[in-house]
Amino acid sequence: MKPNFLQTPLAYLKGVGPNRAEIFTSELGIRTFGDLLQFFPNRYLDKTQYYKISQLQDSGADVQIVGKIMHLKSVPQKRGSRLVATFVDETGQLDLVWFRGQKWIKENLKLNQPYVAFGRINKYGSRFSMPHPELELLEAHKAGLKISMQPIYPSTEKLSNSGITNKAVSKLIQQLFLECKGNFDESLPDALLQELKLISKSDALLNIHFPKNQEVLAKAQFRLKFEELFYVQLQLLNKKATRKHKIKGLPFDQVGDRFNKFFNDHLPFELTGAQKRVIKEIRNDMGGSAQMNRLLQGDVGSGKTIVALMCMLLAIDNDYQACLMAPTEILAQQHYHGLKDLLSGMGIKIALLTGSTKKTERTFLHNQLENGNLNILVGTHAVLEDKVQFKNLGLAIIDEQHRFGVAQRSKLWQKNTLPPHVLVMTATPIPRTLAMSLYGDLDISVIDELPPGRKAIKTVHRYDANRLKVFRFIKEEIEKGRQIYIVYPLIQESEALDYKDLMDGYESIVREFPLPHYQISIVHGKMKPKDKDYEMDRFVSGQTQIMVATTVIEVGVNVPNASVMVIESAERFGLSQLHQLRGRVGRGAEQSYCILMTGHKLSNDSKTRLETMVRTDDGFEIAEVDLKLRGPGDLMGTQQSGLLNLKIADIVKDNHILKSARYYAIQLLKKDPKLALQEHQMVLTTYAQLFSGKDIWGYIS
Repeated sequence: MKPNFLQTPLAYLKGVGPNRAEIFTSELGIRTFGDLLQFFPNRYLDKTQYYKISQLQDSGADVQIVGKIMHLKSVPQKRGSRLVATFVDETGQLDLVWFRGQKWIKENLKLNQPYVAFGRINKYGSRFSMPHPELELLEAHKAGLKISMQPIYPSTEKLSNSGITNKAVSKLIQQLFLECKGNFDESLPDALLQELKLISKSDALLNIHFPKNQEVLAKAQFRLKFEELFYVQLQLLNKKATRKHKIKGLPFDQVGDRFNKFFNDHLPFELTGAQKRVIKEIRNDMGGSAQMNRLLQGDVGSGKTIVALMCMLLAIDNDYQACLMAPTEILAQQHYHGLKDLLSGMGIKIALLTGSTKKTERTFLHNQLENGNLNILVGTHAVLEDKVQFKNLGLAIIDEQHRFGVAQRSKLWQKNTLPPHVLVMTATPIPRTLAMSLYGDLDISVIDELPPGRKAIKTVHRYDANRLKVFRFIKEEIEKGRQIYIVYPLIQESEALDYKDLMDGYESIVREFPLPHYQISIVHGKMKPKDKDYEMDRFVSGQTQIMVATTVIEVGVNVPNASVMVIESAERFGLSQLHQLRGRVGRGAEQSYCILMTGHKLSNDSKTRLETMVRTDDGFEIAEVDLKLRGPGDLMGTQQSGLLNLKIADIVKDNHILKSARYYAIQLLKKDPKLALQEHQMVLTTYAQLFSGKDIWGYIS
């Protein structure tokens, strides 16, 4: 195949032209021959069998029959008419029916000639019919590329209206194969093809578009899925290696007085084994010459904040500053107050910067940062503003990292001559499968152990009919001196409706829990920040016993005395959100409860989510179920990765292929890190074509 043949603009393919090319680009993002080649079918109609009319069943299946059209007639009906052809073989007859395009069909059909008819079978009385069949003269059918299983390609309304039918797409791909004689450059090494018994690239592409049977289709799918995931993993592993060699870090070679003083005198509890292991991993990273880029995963309440603080103290002991960035003002404030309390009496200067910070405070804060007097800055997106300059930023910690885009994270790098060490934290456990694809270029640490003394939260599912019993239980808990969360969903598209639900719910709770015996706080997204903070503070300080809220309290609020989380319309929440909300309770020594309230009408997915929540509190198991239910794109937001825009592989269903692809990518790079060996030239060429144009910011997770 000629070099760059696949880069040819699609308009130059026979049968396309500029107008059709434009529709392909706007509707499907297909611009070149190569894009069309990688436009894979999403299902297949099995054409491996020819049926006799006498074998037909009333099953609504698509079938293929060889026969002749004996005569045509137009049959009047209420609106217009339908065209009916009598189609016969040696065993019987059926009707071919058209409601549209009758003039063209009449002019082009040939009577008494052998045709292959393909379509869905209907039965009226004792007679079979096939509406709008695909028809092809038997002679042409035999001469064409032998498509035994018909590929069905993804389509859109605009494509169909423009005459770009499934058949038209298939013909264009046939034309592409004819123009390059079906020869495509191999992109995997011979040794790998032999070891895994993979078919060649040319055979795989031919059999993904025009499979003869199920067996060759399965081989083609496996080969192409493996290749796609292999190159994704190669890119991630390569990024990691490049970062470790090219991107120099700030060596924190001292474990100094502040770290030791905090560990010995100020640590409020014994660290868990998992926390100690993770701190050791981070210390090793920051002690080397390469920049650290590590993901810290830990379930709700596993103690990530203490780990983050001890890493910041390492930076300060080495004469550098640290910053911690959180996605919401509430969470930033909580981090700030929590860290300030922990550092009390240690002489470390810490400040908070959010959108609400007053101008005079900002000016003072900017000066303190630039002259190095400020050791730790906690903040929201406000930290990324150009005006915010550090004297020597050594460590950037990003909490709930999936809320920040790559471009935002890259801004932190530019705050220092040498890029600071980066620690991204998440309380949303990421399934191993997804972590391998999304964060395969990051080092990953997991805190998989909860602090001692924590009791498991009891989770139950209750229907609306049980509401009075739930209210009775809440009153009993309040009598014991506990506090309660009652959370309502807030889904952007129906904000007005949700607001009404929240206010209706609030009114019924006020009726059930009247003043002065009960005090109730309410928090939602429409409130001014100062009002929200006032209500939050009343709940945190114990002045109110019940907090009625939307999901603004999902991350952040830490009230050890809160023992009950009631989630209204729980079927409207995703699994990870339910798990996050449950994590707001269970922070004290008392037994805590999570009550999932729903109506009786539940979809199968909703039932699975609720059963999972009741059965387990293991965040990683919950994440696996969530991934299966929602798919990777929905779970993480595809804009975070670019890796999830896969052409044929599915990282959930093809988990075993992904693991194999990563294993072989690791082996290849161990043997030939620069892909310099002759036997790997095709890998280097393919890699360069796939990932050209990626700059240094591509190395950020």
